[in-house]
Amino acid sequence: MKKKYSYIPKNETVSYTVFKNPIGLTGLAATKKGLIRLANKVPSEKAFGNMLVKNLGFQIENNPGNFKNLIEQFQAYFKGELKSFKFPLDLRLGTLFQQRVWKNLLTIPYGDTRSYKWMAKSIKNPDSARAVGNANGQNPLPIIVPCHRVVRENGALGGYTGGVQIKQYLLDLEKTS
Repeated sequence: MKKKYSYIPKNETVSYTVFKNPIGLTGLAATKKGLIRLANKVPSEKAFGNMLVKNLGFQIENNPGNFKNLIEQFQAYFKGELKSFKFPLDLRLGTLFQQRVWKNLLTIPYGDTRSYKWMAKSIKNPDSARAVGNANGQNPLPIIVPCHRVVRENGALGGYTGGVQIKQYLLDLEKTS
């Protein structure tokens, strides 16, 4: 069973929705502070809602209208027309180390890649490349917080929570735009 996060108030409600895109169904969830969870390849809207409740402890409210602008941004991204997302983020679903890694991911330019070693050095923790990789794997906002832009030092893809085929798809999309 997944750990519930103790820093989420039991009465906190998130709005959520699911939308279809070239990599499947994507679930979006936001608090009043911003987007807190994005999940790719969700089986259904109901399954995504259940994950928000069971794994994260949120109360939920299906509200697609809250995400209209963000979904339009995703549509533009998948057409190769958008290079960065403009939507408030709520990154509290991680440790302070993970949050530092995720914030640093936002500095990697569209279409570029960086290595895990580069990431470790850039957060002033040069021996933490493996921990950086683990933090990437826990990224609650993939694509928007572009963990897909981090590869091994030799250029090999490394892992990706959504599957390396999606990582390659995203990198190819960004290279050709």
